[in-house]
Amino acid sequence: MKKATKAEIQIIKEAFQEKYSGAVTELNYKNDYELLIAIILSAQCTDKRVNIITPALFEKYPDVFSLADAKIEEVKELLKSCSFYNNKAKNIIKMAQSVILNYDGDIPHNEKELIKLAGVGNKTANVFMIEYAGANLMAVDTHVFRVSHRLGLSYEKTVEKTEAELVKKLKDDLHIFHQAMVLFGRYTCKAINPDCNNCLFPQVCKTTKSFKPA
Repeated sequence: MKKATKAEIQIIKEAFQEKYSGAVTELNYKNDYELLIAIILSAQCTDKRVNIITPALFEKYPDVFSLADAKIEEVKELLKSCSFYNNKAKNIIKMAQSVILNYDGDIPHNEKELIKLAGVGNKTANVFMIEYAGANLMAVDTHVFRVSHRLGLSYEKTVEKTEAELVKKLKDDLHIFHQAMVLFGRYTCKAINPDCNNCLFPQVCKTTKSFKPA
């Protein structure tokens, strides 16, 4: 399969900017604490499911101080319908404890510091910074990976290499392109039965084959 040409990349950028320039995450949150936890919980779990879980979680643990003192079994009970809830329960408690110990209770707004927290990897940190600060960063989830490969923006096998290639090719407004590819992949360029009749890029698309990172 051929990679997208410079002209095709420009078409992709303009269409995404036009349709998704104001797009934001579908996760529900009121502050940076709630956003970070929602993103951690969303790993290999749908935003819809996370939004069902978090109201009770945030009511019981409204800040890092209450969560840091939480009993693990009680947190697990609240997260039990979420994938990998055992590990996620441990991680969000550790995250809260670390934020208190190392950042005076304030969630750090820097991807390098965020990555030091339990349950926060590069993708989670970047998603947080994109959503909360409009940072010029790219985060590659399954939707971004699939869409970028179908459009010929990248044929790299891993999330990390795909992210690097997207940053190099798209350069600016990366926060828009991240949100655009997530939503476009979620509702139009779906893994199974993509809605090709409503595709923004029939003249650019390389394949309807699905792609998953190695």
